[in-house]
Amino acid sequence: MPNTFEKINQGFNKVFHPNKLTVGLVIPIEDYSNSTVPRMQNHLERVALAEQLGYRAVWVRDVPMHVPGFGDAGQTYDPFTYLGFLAGQTSTIALGVSSIALPLHHPLHVAKSAATLDQLTQGRFILGVASGDRYEEYPGMNFNYENRGEAFREAFSYIRFAQEDFPRMGKNKFGEMNGATDILPKPFGSRIPLLITGHSQQTTAWVAEHGDGWMYYPRNLYMQEHNIKEWRALILEAGPFDKPFLQPLYLDLHQDDDFKPVGIHLGIRTGIHYLLEYLFQLQSIGVNHLAINLRFNTSNIERTMETLAEKVLSQFHK
Repeated sequence: MPNTFEKINQGFNKVFHPNKLTVGLVIPIEDYSNSTVPRMQNHLERVALAEQLGYRAVWVRDVPMHVPGFGDAGQTYDPFTYLGFLAGQTSTIALGVSSIALPLHHPLHVAKSAATLDQLTQGRFILGVASGDRYEEYPGMNFNYENRGEAFREAFSYIRFAQEDFPRMGKNKFGEMNGATDILPKPFGSRIPLLITGHSQQTTAWVAEHGDGWMYYPRNLYMQEHNIKEWRALILEAGPFDKPFLQPLYLDLHQDDDFKPVGIHLGIRTGIHYLLEYLFQLQSIGVNHLAINLRFNTSNIERTMETLAEKVLSQFHK
């Protein structure tokens, strides 16, 4: 397999490099471990600081409805509206969403919003997509939860076609396009990068063929390496380019640099020395981007961001 990623847009090209790990942050950049809903305090200042310190991307999530039992309302703001606001407050950092639950949105609106963001940021936008996993949201949209896998495929196809000039697409549950109308604007880059989260009710082979990259959840190193190898073997059958792999990580950075790692929800509490060791291991098994979530971080957020920039970004963003 050629050891190269396709050039898609500025954000994608900046965040993803073969055999290298880059680091971004999940918004909200705050500790809200004692609540399902963040305060969203100092959020603009922290995004500006992330850009200044050299983080490659910030990521927001699509949470159409607050489901208290799920345990996290995300940034609470609509992802497209909020990223449009952040587009005017930033100039270099990639802006990503992880991930739009496609069955709960009409793909025409997703395609138009995504292309708008890509234009406003001159190609800094990255679109993650998923089938959605919060059952409680589906009745409010009058949509069958069990049919979300099929709906995901049809919405994904719709978004791809919508980026063409006067697109033509056969009828599916979201509609049809006969070439008589166009959807504007078009992306600033060659297309909108579409990263698939988890399996989204699809096979690994489908994810390898259709996605521009794969977002997967934290796993132990052996399992994650197996997932990446299996997926990349399928990419070899699907096309000429390799594709990036990214994952989130909840992090509580301990003030003691030698503090040994302790597991927390989807992440670790650790000192900087063990964190560095772990990140080099992630890089070695093929992880290309790590989206750090500081929701459970007990130290000062700004100081943590600065420490990570000084000790981690300096090692990986060369």
